[in-house]
Amino acid sequence: MALFLAPTMPWPLLLPPLLLLAMSGVQTTRPCFPGCQCEVETFGLFDSFSLTRVDCSGLGPSIVPVPIPLDTAHLDLSSNRLETVNESVLAGPGYTTLAGLDLSHNLLTSISPTAFSRLRYLESLDLSHNGLAALPAESFASSPLSDVNLNHNRLREVPVSAFTTHSQGRALHVDLSHNLIHRVVPHPARASLPMPTIQSLNLAWNRLRTVPNLRDLPLRYLSLDGNPLAVIGPGAFTGLAGLTHLSLGSLQGLPQLEPYGFRELQSLQVLDLSGNPKLKWAGAEVFSGLGSLQELDLSGTSLVPLPDMLLLHLPTLQSVSVGQGVWCRRLVREGAYPRQPSSSPKAALHCIDTWEPAARDPHTL
Repeated sequence: MALFLAPTMPWPLLLPPLLLLAMSGVQTTRPCFPGCQCEVETFGLFDSFSLTRVDCSGLGPSIVPVPIPLDTAHLDLSSNRLETVNESVLAGPGYTTLAGLDLSHNLLTSISPTAFSRLRYLESLDLSHNGLAALPAESFASSPLSDVNLNHNRLREVPVSAFTTHSQGRALHVDLSHNLIHRVVPHPARASLPMPTIQSLNLAWNRLRTVPNLRDLPLRYLSLDGNPLAVIGPGAFTGLAGLTHLSLGSLQGLPQLEPYGFRELQSLQVLDLSGNPKLKWAGAEVFSGLGSLQELDLSGTSLVPLPDMLLLHLPTLQSVSVGQGVWCRRLVREGAYPRQPSSSPKAALHCIDTWEPAARDPHTL
């Protein structure tokens, strides 16, 4: 039987390097490549091991490739007017243990498919504020990434499979907000690569006209704020039964909520529909199936007064924001005592105008 051994590292680096940087330690400076700044943080008994943050930002494109110390945990190459990044730029002593890399605010229009292939311990990657128009397949497959920031680029079509990482089940957070995305390509059913472990996905302020097919991703947080979604109907969230937070704020155009549009989201706890003054819906059945919902934000919408049957579809709802400083919370009234055999407690939404000292009349079901 063949044995496959993971790359070995000194024992201090077996701990997540970004976690170590957040721990208390002694911070000093050390000699660094000309123009860069190196900050060293030491840990352990008698400062037995150290991690270095290297800041080479704002120095211009000639800075790469830059030599870095062997114990470098984070490298900042932002704001250098870099136009391309490939494997040779991110190679050499110090890069193999790199846990954080910042390439934001450059002029990148493309990245090599193997650019990050040698960064076997990379956890955080910032590519925001560039001009990337596409993501190569398997771009991140060699790294155990937990955070990828791609906001403010020029991406139009994004394949879910591009975010397959060497994470061994670790949760992945992906920020794709403020791009030009009009289509998200689903992960192929019989793909050779495993399903990406994306748990948090920010697709806000793109050009999506329909809810993208994100079936079977282990998503818990999803933001579609600011997209020109036209209709949210039955089946829109198929395969996302584990989603707990959904944000649909400030949708563009004339969004319409159809009955049973959220039916697949049995685990959803927080739903944000704020900032949608033109939002249309077809009654309380819109919320049918949301048996775990606790918080609902309707501020900045025309969905008031609240429908009488709202709480019947939302049995666990605790609070509702309805805008203009009005906040409602769930109350249960026991009724007369002794209780009649056929009677049951009445649920009510007790609404308070935080701008006025007097509470409004509660909506009783």
